[in-house]
Amino acid sequence: MFPHHREREQPIFSARAHVFQIDPTTKRNWIPASKHAVTVSFFYDANRNVYRIISVGGTKAIINCTVTPSMTFTKTSQKFGQWADSRANTVYGLGFATEQQLHQFSDKFKEVKDAARLAREKSQDKELANTALTIAAPQDLSDELQSPPVMCVNGPEDKLFRSQSADITLSSEKERIKKMLSEGSICEMNLEAELFTLQDSNSKLVAALHEANANVEQWKKQLAAYQEETDRLRDQAHGGQGPSDLLKDELTQSLEELEALLKAKDEEIHILQSKKAEYHEMEHERDQAIHRLRETEMRNSDLERRIQNSEQNLNNSLEERDRMDSEIQRAIEILDIKIFDLNDLRQSLVKLIDK
Repeated sequence: MFPHHREREQPIFSARAHVFQIDPTTKRNWIPASKHAVTVSFFYDANRNVYRIISVGGTKAIINCTVTPSMTFTKTSQKFGQWADSRANTVYGLGFATEQQLHQFSDKFKEVKDAARLAREKSQDKELANTALTIAAPQDLSDELQSPPVMCVNGPEDKLFRSQSADITLSSEKERIKKMLSEGSICEMNLEAELFTLQDSNSKLVAALHEANANVEQWKKQLAAYQEETDRLRDQAHGGQGPSDLLKDELTQSLEELEALLKAKDEEIHILQSKKAEYHEMEHERDQAIHRLRETEMRNSDLERRIQNSEQNLNNSLEERDRMDSEIQRAIEILDIKIFDLNDLRQSLVKLIDK
C-alpha cells in the first residue's frame, strides 16, 4: 500500500491591502512593508490544526503570523485596521481600498480566531485526558503494592487547604494585574492609531494648501495679463484705432467672465483659509494625543513594575509553601514512626497481660 499523502496548508480567504508595521524604535509611527497593495491570506494547516496569516511581497514574507485566541483585530478608521503579534513583537496594519473589504477581513479574522480557540480547547482536553490516564495507572499499582494501612492524621488535609487558598489568592492578583496591563496596551494602540489618522489628515491638508497657494499665484498672473491686454485695447481705442462693436462685446464678456472667475477664486481662498484654521485645531488635537500616549506609556511602565513585584511575591510564596510542605511531610513521617512504636508497645503489653 502507498502511504497517504500529507495534507498541506490550504488558503481559506484572501484580500488585497497595503501592509504596514509599527516602528520598533518609537512604537508610534507606521513603516510601509510593501510599496503597493499585496495579497493577504488566511491559511489552515489541517495536520497541526493551526491558522496563519501570510503575505508575500516580492521574494520575502512580510507577514507570517499564527492566529491565537488572544489576538484582536481593531478598526481604527473606515479603511484601516490593525492587530498585535506578541510572538513577533510587532503590530501589523492593513489599509484597504474600500470599507467593505475592511469589514470582510475583520469578520474573517474573528471567525478564524474563534476556530483557533476551539482547536486549542480540544487539544487541552485531549492532553488532560491522556495525563489522567497516565497518572491513574501508577496509583492503582502502588495501591496493590502498599504495605499495611497506616493511620491518617489531619496534617495533610491542613496542608492541602492552605496550599489551595494561597494559589487562588496569588492567581487572582496576578490575573487582575495582567488584565490592567492588557487594557493599558489596548489604549496605547488606539492612541497610536488616532495619531496615525491625524498625521495622515495633516499631510493631506498641507498638500491641499500648497496646491491652493500655487493656483492663487497662477490666477494672479493670468489676471495681470488680462488687465494688461484690457489697458492696451483701451489705449488703442482712445488713440483713434477703436475696435469694432463685436470686439467691444467680446471684451465686455471677457471682463465679466474674469470678474466671475475672480469672485469664485476669492471664495475658494476663504474656504482654504477656514481649512487652515481647522489644520491648527488638528495640530492641537495631535499634541493632546501625543500627551495621552505618553501618559499611557507611563501607566504601562507602572503596571509592568507591579506585575514584576507580584511575580516575585508569588515565587517567594511558592518557595515558602514548598518549605512548609517538606516540614509537614517530615512531621508526618515522625508521627508514623511514633504510631508504629506505640503499636509495638501495645502488642507487647497485650502479650504480657495474656501471660
